[in-house]
Amino acid sequence: MNGSKVDLILKELMERYPVLMPVKEDIFKTYEILRDAFLQDGTLLIAGNGGSCADSEHIVGELMKGFVKRRPVTSAFEQKLKEAEPELGEELAKRLQGALPAIALTGHPALSTAFLNDVDGSMGFAQQVYGYGRKGDVFLGITTSGNSKNILYAAAVAKAAGLKVIGLTGRDGGRLRAMADACIVVPEQETFKIQEFHLPVYHALCLMLEEYFYEV
Repeated sequence: MNGSKVDLILKELMERYPVLMPVKEDIFKTYEILRDAFLQDGTLLIAGNGGSCADSEHIVGELMKGFVKRRPVTSAFEQKLKEAEPELGEELAKRLQGALPAIALTGHPALSTAFLNDVDGSMGFAQQVYGYGRKGDVFLGITTSGNSKNILYAAAVAKAAGLKVIGLTGRDGGRLRAMADACIVVPEQETFKIQEFHLPVYHALCLMLEEYFYEV
């Protein structure tokens, strides 16, 4: 739980991408929301369209396994693994890595296509937030405009269900900016340029969280 190293990660991001300085406080606020949720065993639900869909999956990949640290399982869980099944437990204890629970709502094609066909595809993410989300969890909506209808629907359900809402956007932040508890609006207008800044922002957030929760 190295707070000074967390600050250094954010400082390095600003040095590498000085254009992001106006959103520095929003990045740190987002980090605090995520940190507090994970401290309370919360889950991060993420959604986006197109390139932002890929970013959603990317973030899950950084949080659910080691990013730059090894994240070994705790000695207590190692013992439980060995008690549950000695041979397999030994192997699992060596290879499992600590995880910060995150789910990309973009990766469930049977559910999303069923909802698209039977109900309303624009509310597919909202349906998943309604099903998965619990008070204390966080919904992260990634939309370069801040106005993607399916993301706004999901954010509305998240707020109603007691989740915190985070936005990762560009331009003026769109409607999502007003709905979110924290919104990182990168200072660009074109979609591909917005997405280019989203990646270092969420990488920094993942590094900050890993630094806080894991020693090695």
